[in-house]
Order: sequence, then C-alpha cells, then structure tokens
Amino acid sequence: MRIHIATDHAGLEFSRYLTEHLVAAGHEVIDHGPTAYDALDDYPAFCINAAQAVVNDQGVGVQALGVVFGGSGNGEQIAANKVTGARAALVWNLSTALLARGHNDANVISIGARQHTVEEAVSFIDAFIAEPFSGEERHARRVAQLAEYEATGDIAGQGIVR
Repeated sequence: MRIHIATDHAGLEFSRYLTEHLVAAGHEVIDHGPTAYDALDDYPAFCINAAQAVVNDQGVGVQALGVVFGGSGNGEQIAANKVTGARAALVWNLSTALLARGHNDANVISIGARQHTVEEAVSFIDAFIAEPFSGEERHARRVAQLAEYEATGDIAGQGIVR
C-alpha cells in the first residue's frame, strides 16, 4: 500500500522512524515534508499535500492512506480535512485507530507526536492500515452523507441549515 506522510518540526524525527518501519513492512512511503528541521515551519501545506495525494491515488484506484502528525495532531487533522474527499481522524489510542477505518472509512489519520511514544504511535498506524472499512450499511450511509455534503453543501432530507 502507498502511505503518504506529513508532519511539522514536532514530528520530524518520528517521520524518519515511521518511514523506515513502513518500508520494512512492505509499504511505499511518500513523505510530503518537511525534509529538514525548522522550528518555525508551518504544517498546513505539508498535511494538505499528503491528504490530496491520498485522495488523488484513491481516485485512480491506487490503494493509499495517509498519516499526518504534529505536536497535538489537531491542526494537522484540520488541515487534512480541508481536502475534498479526505476523511482525517484524530487518533489517540488503538480503539480510535480501528474505529477510524472500520466505522468512518478514514483515509488519513492524525497523531500528536508529543502526546505518544513512538511505539504507541506506530501501533496505532499499523492497526489503522490493517483495519478494513466494515462496509456496514449504517457506516456506509454516513460516509456517503459526508461526501454528499462536500459535493453539494446539503444532505438530502437531513435538514442542513445554511
């Protein structure tokens, strides 16, 4: 599987370890930055580029997921979710990693590099990658509603207020 990653200065060392780990597991890793430490770097472009690459790959049938991380993971998740078609989930334990894929068909996860050990974060990422979307009707319906809202600004029959 192709895995797109992005971070900011807070997760730079972790991104290097993660790349080695994922490559050793047989994945193709594409790092969207940064490439060098800069305490003043800005995560939005890195994370948006990673999320857009996931959406682009999936759009042409390439199996791809994304992992973005920073100090807390919050801003990185927000940035990734600005990409149409990205479903980025903030993951803080094994359960949220599994539910992100299984229930929400998340295609990107965000992790706080300052909130977890490297071992914890890697376990969340490995679980996320391995977990399939359940396809259960209620979960598929909800994911479809999110896509409908992205495309139209409405969810038919659901009373979206503008």
